[in-house]
Amino acid sequence: MKFSFDHNNINVLDLEKSVTFYKEALGFEEVRRKNATDGSFTLVFLGDESTGHRLELTWIKDRTEPYDLGDNEIHLAVVADDFNAAYEYHKERGCICYENKAMGIYFINDPDDYWIEIIPPRK
Repeated sequence: MKFSFDHNNINVLDLEKSVTFYKEALGFEEVRRKNATDGSFTLVFLGDESTGHRLELTWIKDRTEPYDLGDNEIHLAVVADDFNAAYEYHKERGCICYENKAMGIYFINDPDDYWIEIIPPRK
């Protein structure tokens, strides 16, 4: 038996704001959208154009309170092919929320305060 990654899901309060953030900050494109027939939720799947892995954003119609992210130890991680340029770009956008220079990584946060780890290519 073998398993492979397909997608990860996060819930968001403002779907279009989140879609815009992931497009502008990371270059992720919308690849699929599903609206519930009763309008109660919308799913948007984002892709990175180089892998089959997807990020699913879930918007729930009646949700008005921010999601409780706990200690926010769960995060996404992406590889930046030009780590230094990515760092400067995210610094200009003001979305870097944590740096670990000793490990050579940093994190950005999205509109719902989910953290995304930015890592350099493996050598």
